[in-house]
Amino acid sequence: MIVSDPWVVLILCILGTFAWRAMGVIVANHIDISGDLFQWFNCVAYAMLSGLITRVILMPSGTLAQTPDVDRIASISAGFIVFFMCKRNIFAGTGSAFVTFLGFAAARNYGLL
Repeated sequence: MIVSDPWVVLILCILGTFAWRAMGVIVANHIDISGDLFQWFNCVAYAMLSGLITRVILMPSGTLAQTPDVDRIASISAGFIVFFMCKRNIFAGTGSAFVTFLGFAAARNYGLL
């Protein structure tokens, strides 16, 4: 049986989401955040995130693929420099990388680069 009514699908999705969240709340009370297993999951999550970010920067798809590599690499480099200069402030690093990339895109759009 295929459910095609959008309201039924929406309700089933909501129930599925909240069921997993409820189980997460129950299990979260029994997790030792200083334990080896939790630390391993944390490392795996950071590794996956860094791999995804690297892929987006070096092998982008869609509109981002039309931008020059040097713009993306220079922007992320500027973000890292600002991140460390501002005592590891993630907002300063991310904001500066965004503004740098936006500046490169604007400069190329107006023929300055």
